[in-house]
Amino acid sequence: MSDPTKQIWLLRHAATEWSKNGRHTGMTDLPLLPEGEDVARRLRPVVDAHHFDLVLCSPLQRARRTAELLGLGDAAVIDDALHEWNYGDYEGITTKVIRETVPGWTVWSHPCPNGETGAAVATRAQRVIDRALAASGDVALVAHGHYLRVLAATWLGLPPEDGRMFDLGTGTYCVLGFEHEYRTVIRWNAPGPESFA
Repeated sequence: MSDPTKQIWLLRHAATEWSKNGRHTGMTDLPLLPEGEDVARRLRPVVDAHHFDLVLCSPLQRARRTAELLGLGDAAVIDDALHEWNYGDYEGITTKVIRETVPGWTVWSHPCPNGETGAAVATRAQRVIDRALAASGDVALVAHGHYLRVLAATWLGLPPEDGRMFDLGTGTYCVLGFEHEYRTVIRWNAPGPESFA
């Protein structure tokens, strides 16, 4: 049985130009915006107050830079399984534009041509969960919005499409854990953009 005190922190990278504009940003390796860097810096005291035995980070620079700004850069281990959903032909395109040719499209309900399925993202997420559970203490994961939403659904035993129920802003953190033997969400989407208005 897993340690009932274990926590897995999900740290979503701060804002990029594409995340600000609603463009699907999978494998395109964009930098953070200056205001995104500011938000990550403001989140650092929350991260500094917690000890992590393992820090895993997406290989993409927006996640790596966020880890650095959170003071986790030296401890971060790059894990390719943490990269964002591969949107294939929809990379860099907004949902509004996609719906011009595919009415009602969402990443949760429709395919991404030449990209990943939700099931494939969930398989990667499960590998990361297994690695986190094998660690001796708490774990931080620095990654991406859609990916972390699928990971949360996977943690709770839900199908990947239920990630749609977990709204997740840039530059936020979430905490997964346990109540007794049950997997739970302890905190979600904090501190949230409204904290920095």
